[in-house]
Amino acid sequence: MSGDERLAFLKKITEKVTPPRVNLSLSLKKNVFFLGENMEGELFLSSEEDLEAEEIRCELTCVESVKTQKRVYNPSLKREITTEVWETATLYSAKPSLCGPTPIPKGFSGKFQFSINLPITLKPTYKGVDRKVSWLIKGVVAVKGRLDKTSPTIEVQVAQPPPTPITKEVIREVVMVPCKYCGTLFPQTETTCPHCGARRSL
Repeated sequence: MSGDERLAFLKKITEKVTPPRVNLSLSLKKNVFFLGENMEGELFLSSEEDLEAEEIRCELTCVESVKTQKRVYNPSLKREITTEVWETATLYSAKPSLCGPTPIPKGFSGKFQFSINLPITLKPTYKGVDRKVSWLIKGVVAVKGRLDKTSPTIEVQVAQPPPTPITKEVIREVVMVPCKYCGTLFPQTETTCPHCGARRSL
């Protein structure tokens, strides 16, 4: 194997265990989003190398953690003891694609807009003593044969939408009076008869 071939081989091996040299950061349009609306923002990308991106995407997850009591074996005590542990479940996950396969040259700098719907049926952000609900989002650049490059993860504040105001329909009783000339009934608030045009008597 020649020197050039050895370098090319080592480069391929190195690339398999290193993500692409790109800088990623997320920016959200608001500090708080409501369930039922779209989470909107931008993913900023700048590259320090030439690469072929398979996909540029966002990854949004909603995770619930609950503190529970669990019996676990303690080797030093040689018996089971009750301890508190956090059990985590993913309530929602979305990976919307912002861009399909595309070449990214060294020195490239750009931004990609995203809009992800937050299902109204899910849970808002919550931080309690024994329960937590967290919404997390990150940007990802995927390159075939290499580790994904991800942006720093942002924790998003997601709230319940404000209640819809209830509008009460006001029904007013309209008093009808007869015209003393033609007998037509018309609202008491009217000053003239709509049928014959005579003025209403007091």
